[in-house]
Amino acid sequence: MPAYLTAAFYKFVDLPDAAQLKAPLLTCCERHAVKGLILLASEGINSTIAGPAEGVQAVLAYLRQDPRLADLQHKEAWSERAPFYRMKVRLKKEIVTLGVPGVSPTRLAGTYVKPQDWNALLSDPALVLVDTRNDYEVALGSFTGAIDPRLKRFADLPQWVAQSEALNPAGPKPKVAMFCTGGIRCEKSTALLRAQGFDEVYHLEGGILKYLETVPPEHSLWQGECFVFDERVSVGHGLQTGPHGLCRACRRPLIAGDQASLHFEAGVSCPQCADHTSEAQKNSARERQRQWELAKSRQQIHIGAQLALSARPPSQPLADS
Repeated sequence: MPAYLTAAFYKFVDLPDAAQLKAPLLTCCERHAVKGLILLASEGINSTIAGPAEGVQAVLAYLRQDPRLADLQHKEAWSERAPFYRMKVRLKKEIVTLGVPGVSPTRLAGTYVKPQDWNALLSDPALVLVDTRNDYEVALGSFTGAIDPRLKRFADLPQWVAQSEALNPAGPKPKVAMFCTGGIRCEKSTALLRAQGFDEVYHLEGGILKYLETVPPEHSLWQGECFVFDERVSVGHGLQTGPHGLCRACRRPLIAGDQASLHFEAGVSCPQCADHTSEAQKNSARERQRQWELAKSRQQIHIGAQLALSARPPSQPLADS
């Protein structure tokens, strides 16, 4: 059995006392040798933590002692190496940033659709199906017929909704279904639409990952791979690890031809990020990569490099994997 258990979880729930929860929660994690990141906001909790199995379970049990989190669900994964080297609990305005005040999934989220019922919903020709993930995620795969809003970050979604011809026809508002990797973004997306007067709004319960885990390939409407926010990079049906590599600089997946590009340098840049970093930043990345390769050759862990590899861009959710 691998030594480290990772638990990813989120819940939209009213937590007006989020600031008071921070210190006791951090103490609990440190007491049980658990590392990772927990985001707290008045709208809920979002987290990925890892550590010894008994430690992670102890933290989950501590959280579930709060009646508001008693039904908190989590996803598990195992690893041979520690995924995180620090423990942080942060206070945020939102646990996944949309930037629209008053959008509350606890009161306005759309109708949940179980993975086994998703295909039937998608068979409706009048349905507008929207992929709420970032453009680089959609590039690896999506559901047949889904609209790609080409989002650079989740907070771009409200502007796209306002301008989308598919969502703003001359007649009545359409029936809409939305999906994301693990559920958190589409919960907030459907709440956004409900707040704007859409009556028939649905989202995939458990996200793409639950669909790929539940629905057999021969009955699947999914095409391609699903990007995930960990070292697997992508997964397919049955959650089998996909073929994609990862740019260690921007944490985006490497698609066909990227590694042959003049803009690709291991640990430093890829065609998607090469033009967005300075030469000083690239030199810093080169030194980090050199130190990582040296540590690897000595069968050591280079913490600085590992922390960089596990970092997520601010727009990426934690528990959406």
